[in-house]
Amino acid sequence: MRIGILGGTFDPPHVGHLVIAEHALAQLRLDLVWFMPVGQPPHKQSNAISAAHHRLAMTVLAVADHARFRVSTLDLDRPPPHYTVGLLEYLRATHPLDEFVFIMGADALVDLPRWHQPQHLLELTTLAVAARPEVRVDFEALERELPGLQARLHWIQAPLVDIASSALQRLSAEGRSLRYLVPESVRAYIEAHRLYLSS
Repeated sequence: MRIGILGGTFDPPHVGHLVIAEHALAQLRLDLVWFMPVGQPPHKQSNAISAAHHRLAMTVLAVADHARFRVSTLDLDRPPPHYTVGLLEYLRATHPLDEFVFIMGADALVDLPRWHQPQHLLELTTLAVAARPEVRVDFEALERELPGLQARLHWIQAPLVDIASSALQRLSAEGRSLRYLVPESVRAYIEAHRLYLSS
């Protein structure tokens, strides 16, 4: 199978994640998209993120009505450090007949040279990248830092949805509505569990 991997803290998952996944599914002819909540992302060590069980529950709710979206706990279940390259090595070893495409936003692509073993990451997967508002990608500079990058990259044509999970946390903390920004089931979960009120 050809499987897209969309990783993130999903704190909370929102419609931007779903839009990117839907367009990647169609344009790259994926069989499935796995939403994969990360354990403790190394680049967010200083940031407080919600407990894993809350992020997992919200992600399950967010994708429940899509037949080709799945939630994977592989990253949550494995021991730290939670580097993407280690995850992809594990997937290649345990699913040798499957092809994995790593889905990311353009902001993550710009930062890719600073990821752990980024050149090896490109050897393990192809990248599906979605544009982000106000993010300009200097492909020449990236290619100098990571030779062969552009040959391993597909651009996802999708509507620009300018939503960040951190902004949704602030809205929730201020008592403002998240309706239509997150799936209704996720909004109800956030309210029921009083998430982000101390943000």
